[in-house]
Amino acid sequence: MTNGATIHEVLRERAVHSVFQPIVDLDTGAVVAYEALARGPVGPLQRPDQLFAAARAEDVLSELDHACRAAALRGALEHGVVAPLTLFVNVEPEILDAAPLTELMALADGAPTGLRVVVEITERALAARPAELLRTVTRVRELGWAIALDDVGADAMSLAFMPLLRPDVVKLDLRLVQDRPGPAVAQIMNAVNAYAQESGALVLAEGIEDERHLLTARALGAQLGQGWLFGRPAAPPSPAPAVAELVLPAPVAVAGTEPSSPFALLPAGTPLRRAPKALLIELSKQLEREAMRLGETCVVASTFQYARHFTPATRSRYRDLADRVGFVCALGEDLPETPLPGVRGASLSPQDPVRGEWDVVVLAPHFAAALLARDLGDDAPERERTFEYALTYERATVAAAAQSLLSRVAPRTAAATEVPAAAPRDAVPPRTAARPTGAVAAGTAEALLQRALGATSSGISIADMLRPDHPLVYVNSAFEELSGFRSEDVLGRNCRLLQGPDTDRGTLNEIRSALQSGQEWRGVLLNHRGPQREPWWNEVYLAPVADATGRVVQYIGVQNDVTARVRAQQELEVERERSREHLRRIEEFAYTDPLTGLANRRRVEPLVEEALRRTDARTALLFCDLDDFKVVNDELGHAAGDDLLVEVARRLREATPAGAVLARLGGDEFIVALTGLAPDDAEDVAARAVAGVAARVADPVDLHGVQLSLGISTGVAVSGRHGTTFEDLLRNADHAMYRVKRGRVTV
Repeated sequence: MTNGATIHEVLRERAVHSVFQPIVDLDTGAVVAYEALARGPVGPLQRPDQLFAAARAEDVLSELDHACRAAALRGALEHGVVAPLTLFVNVEPEILDAAPLTELMALADGAPTGLRVVVEITERALAARPAELLRTVTRVRELGWAIALDDVGADAMSLAFMPLLRPDVVKLDLRLVQDRPGPAVAQIMNAVNAYAQESGALVLAEGIEDERHLLTARALGAQLGQGWLFGRPAAPPSPAPAVAELVLPAPVAVAGTEPSSPFALLPAGTPLRRAPKALLIELSKQLEREAMRLGETCVVASTFQYARHFTPATRSRYRDLADRVGFVCALGEDLPETPLPGVRGASLSPQDPVRGEWDVVVLAPHFAAALLARDLGDDAPERERTFEYALTYERATVAAAAQSLLSRVAPRTAAATEVPAAAPRDAVPPRTAARPTGAVAAGTAEALLQRALGATSSGISIADMLRPDHPLVYVNSAFEELSGFRSEDVLGRNCRLLQGPDTDRGTLNEIRSALQSGQEWRGVLLNHRGPQREPWWNEVYLAPVADATGRVVQYIGVQNDVTARVRAQQELEVERERSREHLRRIEEFAYTDPLTGLANRRRVEPLVEEALRRTDARTALLFCDLDDFKVVNDELGHAAGDDLLVEVARRLREATPAGAVLARLGGDEFIVALTGLAPDDAEDVAARAVAGVAARVADPVDLHGVQLSLGISTGVAVSGRHGTTFEDLLRNADHAMYRVKRGRVTV
């Protein structure tokens, strides 16, 4: 094949092959899996981005995706990527409704039982094709394969969909490991750790290229790692120093293929209430406000029965939701694929059971709520119609309801992504020639302009820049509503009447500077509404209007009330700060025994390994085990046993030399690491430490009114004599402790 081969030649001659990059267990360093990465023949189609771009241009994306996956399975068998190893393969999101649903089963049937597969789904598929994505996940799980969610953190959408996809492996985007930590990283890790703790999913960090990246990955809670530090993609894969099995969480139960009704998903025995539609509207608005607070990591799915129920007031609320929330969909009979820019939709058939429901579902990593209601079919006036409903916060039910609604969302088409031919929300009047100050001149064009400005929902004001203090000479009715002042109260006055002492001075200075230089200005500032001085946040666009000579004679201002958005952002920042604090605590807890406050093995092992690198010093490891601790638990209870462990930890701190590293391994086992010892007297120092520990621990202790005298058995291992790694010292010190406990050795 020539270097200039076309994509059709590549597919016809099966010239696609896979290279394999190792995935390692960060605790043991063992290779547990390989990811298959597609490559084309040497030449312009060798790189995967070039390969897929050519396939997309020639409309053979599905064929290429099939070829890549087939090459991955063939290569895995050829190079021995079979049990206990696991193979990670990718699904191209643009053909979710084709290849995975038709040929994965054939590939599975032809694969040996020793092939363990994890299918990676990228976040690019989440918003574009949610229904197809959910069906693909179901089919993959039917095959007995697992799911990985790739590039988590590259976009907040991945966090929003994580509770719905229930991935077995969460792959962190490489920027989380390689970039400096910040609020976004804290938010992502807060969500990922919460999901992993609740589901048992594994966290895999990509892009680990050096020891600093590795340290960051561990701090972020990753158990698995991938990157050039462990090996570059190759075929055959680079030899692994050790191989182990990837232990995935228990398989997720596969739901039925037919989407059920959200109301029908309520667990048996759920208390149901009756209420008029007016109450459901208010409950829905409250859930929408919660979604605004949650922001980009949130999914909102709603049903409206009929398109006519998606009223102008509802459209306004959902326009704000689309601006703030990760994914929004609205379903109802005759609703289009895109009811609003940023809102996904679908038209429900009259036979669809959801057509008879009023459902609002809000799902995020740390929040789940759903209003699920069924129309009882009475003929009362619209707002008084009766529904039977439940308001549930049970996460599994909320997630199932969201899946049910998203399974109905129409796929995004090219036409659906086009914005309708209408003025956008932030449209501003075009710059026009100056007109006489004061009343607008008569004439058809001017009258039409007046009507247009009066009809817009944005507040419009015009200031005269040729008169002292730049007074307002025109405001529309929307400005009157926003400002709380009638036009006669503001015309002839400067717009600073909307400001107050708490309006940011820096923002005002920016505005003055823009006006002085005749520049545009766009921003948000705090204003006060009407004589009552109610605070509100104003999103302002100021545009200069010049005359024929280029002189700025007027400024047009466009105002919109974004108070809800600003407050949601402020609340989000508070949540982000909480997330940062939570991440700091997670990092602290990851290295600390929660009962005694001592370090745990995860903390002490790297410290000892670092000390062992010194060739001019020795390290002694003391393995300590309390005698007859089980008797204390059995006779006095586990609470007393915990108190005893806390007291022993305190005494160990007192008895060991300064600079010693203490840790609790678990149960009644402790270790003491003495580092930087002179080679000639390392064993004597260790012996003195053993004696000091035994004497201090032996002091009587009053435990829940019972006087106890404790014993402790300690084994010692010294580097050089008993090993050169932490594992060597720990194993030999453990054996020595058991010899002491059995009485064959006296220390």
